[in-house]
Amino acid sequence: MNALDMKLLAEWSYDRAPLHRGYTRKYLVIDLGNGDGNYSHSVHDIDDAMIDTFTGGRGFGLKILWDAVTPQSRWDSPENALVISGGPICGITQYPGTGKTYTVFLSPLTEQTYNSNAGGYFGPYLKASGFDALAVKGKAPEDVVVSIDGDEGTIRVYAAPTDERNAYDVTEALHHAFATNEDDLASVSAVTAGRAAEHSYWGALNVSFYDPRRKAARLKQAGRGGGGTVLRDKGILALVVRKSGFTGIENDPADLAALQKVGTKLHREIRNNDDVQCLMRTTGTAHLNKIMNDYDILPVNNFKYGRSDAIGAITPEEYKKHFTQGYADGCWYGCSMACAKAVDGFELRTGPDKGKKVIVDGPEYETAASLGSNVGIFDPLWTIETNYYADHYALDTISLGTGLAFVCECYELGLITKEHTGGLDLRFGAGDQLMELIHRMMDGRDEFAAAVGKGIRKMKDIFAARYGADRKIMEQIGMEGQGLEVSQYRCQESVAQWGGYFLTLKGPQHDEAWVIFMDMVNRQLPTFEDKAEALFYFPNFRLWFSLVGVCKLPWNDVEPEDNRIRYKGIEAAKVPEHVQNYLDIYEAVTGKPLSKEDMILQSERVYNYERIFNYRMGKGTRKEHTIPDRALGPVFPDEWNVRKEYFEKKLEEAGISGEGLSVEEKISRLLEYRRGEWEKLVDAVYARRGWDRNGVPTKETVERLGLGSPEVLELLEPCWRSAGRA
Repeated sequence: MNALDMKLLAEWSYDRAPLHRGYTRKYLVIDLGNGDGNYSHSVHDIDDAMIDTFTGGRGFGLKILWDAVTPQSRWDSPENALVISGGPICGITQYPGTGKTYTVFLSPLTEQTYNSNAGGYFGPYLKASGFDALAVKGKAPEDVVVSIDGDEGTIRVYAAPTDERNAYDVTEALHHAFATNEDDLASVSAVTAGRAAEHSYWGALNVSFYDPRRKAARLKQAGRGGGGTVLRDKGILALVVRKSGFTGIENDPADLAALQKVGTKLHREIRNNDDVQCLMRTTGTAHLNKIMNDYDILPVNNFKYGRSDAIGAITPEEYKKHFTQGYADGCWYGCSMACAKAVDGFELRTGPDKGKKVIVDGPEYETAASLGSNVGIFDPLWTIETNYYADHYALDTISLGTGLAFVCECYELGLITKEHTGGLDLRFGAGDQLMELIHRMMDGRDEFAAAVGKGIRKMKDIFAARYGADRKIMEQIGMEGQGLEVSQYRCQESVAQWGGYFLTLKGPQHDEAWVIFMDMVNRQLPTFEDKAEALFYFPNFRLWFSLVGVCKLPWNDVEPEDNRIRYKGIEAAKVPEHVQNYLDIYEAVTGKPLSKEDMILQSERVYNYERIFNYRMGKGTRKEHTIPDRALGPVFPDEWNVRKEYFEKKLEEAGISGEGLSVEEKISRLLEYRRGEWEKLVDAVYARRGWDRNGVPTKETVERLGLGSPEVLELLEPCWRSAGRA
């Protein structure tokens, strides 16, 4: 395949805006029309006010999306935009983890805003091609490839050149189509989805980078929220950007020497500390399997249990045997964390590619747990194969695993049967049957597989209406919030992590707040005020990464050796020296000094803007912040009896006498008590965030953060007046 042989549908030239101190101050909008083949584009300025309020990355994405949609818009409306932006630090090479890209859109799962991040080269190359952000809206009448060539200064729309739709094949073909020669393959990055994204709400976005040592295009996922579903709904086969000759100083930083100094310091820490702290360079995030099991946090059988005696089969040592060692496995230049592990030469045992030897990116921890212990399977080879097909078909591995775990428990409880599943025996641990279900999800023709792919919230509706499944039980065990499946930490015994999952902006995804160790293990958050403070600081601090285009892992997955000697409690968890690193590189790139307080303020503005945006879409209030029983404690006697003494003690600590009560009654009393604790947590967190009791930012908060645009005031004034009358 060659780009010159592809059918050209539209073409425009543009003058590439220079990058200066992290910004081009331009964003590109491509409109695919309303199925009429009327393609258009526009280039927009980014002014100081937009930078001051939204910073970049996710902030830019939310502002651009707000301007594109209306309160009546839905995920499959033509005006719903996929907005991709990196941020001012994205694209430097002097500090590890600075190639992150953030995609913002209205989600088919949550029916509100979503943002999902990925590594790969697309974000840095987009910036170097002249745009701080790309927004694609409308719907094409045929599948198309949209390309941006930063060398030529051209934007093109092509008819899809192949009938193939699955990610690895499409990505490899497009790297070769748009590269000028073999040496140019690494100058190309593509965003793709896959066949399953055409039918499932779990559709993932795959963002590519070319690995010259393996001589193959590899994939990193913006997996969560259904971005791949939106991509395919718009008729987009791929977004492609090409920018050759990358040097690492394209951001035109204010102080290159300062960047190099801070980066050198962290590279040294990683080299000296990783092998004794987090094993990123040998096993990536999969090293967490055993740690989570040790602390009863590993999800087993739909989060029923927190540990398993079978853990020996999926320890870091076992995964290390499968990962290729000795490669500089970074998903962006200059990242010595090297956590983008891969399994080379893996021979597939099932599916349309059976017998083919492939490169599998991962599994990372979330996949090793979701498509492993959470479905009752402790076989790395099975997980590696499901990881490959999930990426290839474009299915988010976290939602897929949690969704399949829900299906397995429904099956074992008799809520669904073989008659419903198309003959599949979907018990926990049934690897062959679950693999077959994943393959059936690819083409959407199987009724049951299509239902599963709509996510747990929709499954509850379908299973109840179509199969007569008990709705109350499904609500108890369905591990989702706001329509999004829970990521892979069992939070039952951490009140703070209840909030870290179920008081989030977009659903229970661990990128907002992972405070489970501080709360449950280290006992650093004894009061509701302490928990609320953690659930104010960490979501805002972590959001900052999404504004500037950096990865979380170099922040706290490797620490200075003396971090926990110099600092105690929550301060140690903040890793102050690394926070200072980020302040230093922000100033070194942008030329603007930034304090720790201003960093949180930057994030707090966008955090509250996103909450207001969700309120605009008919969400964003307390009624969306719900928590299932399974996240609060045991639901059935077998869960209680596995840790009987532990739960008896918890009942006693709650001031509840268990004398004369059956196990079912004890469970009911414990859940009733914990639900009361949940409501106290919600009140405390809302108050600390500056929200009213309904979860809406107060007038004082909006004014303090400078978010009182005419649109926002018109939206919220009725809410504030109503609250004043209450």
